[in-house]
Amino acid sequence: MGFINLLKKILRWVIQQLKKRYKVTVSFNKEYGDSDDTTHITKKIIVQKENHLKFRNEAGKEIEYRSSGGLNYIIEEL
Repeated sequence: MGFINLLKKILRWVIQQLKKRYKVTVSFNKEYGDSDDTTHITKKIIVQKENHLKFRNEAGKEIEYRSSGGLNYIIEEL
């Protein structure tokens, strides 16, 4: 039983390493590259709409941004 559990853990770890990752840059104004930008490395994007962005970062924490006037964000595949 111990060997099978170890094999399952190793397989899960390999699959996690092969999953796609995304770099999400959120700007609170229309200019990218200034001091108000935040950048996150994410595993999964949960909601991607004009006024709502929700994703899970590498640590498993859910991060959510909402704006009534629209969000400015860039999503890049790593």
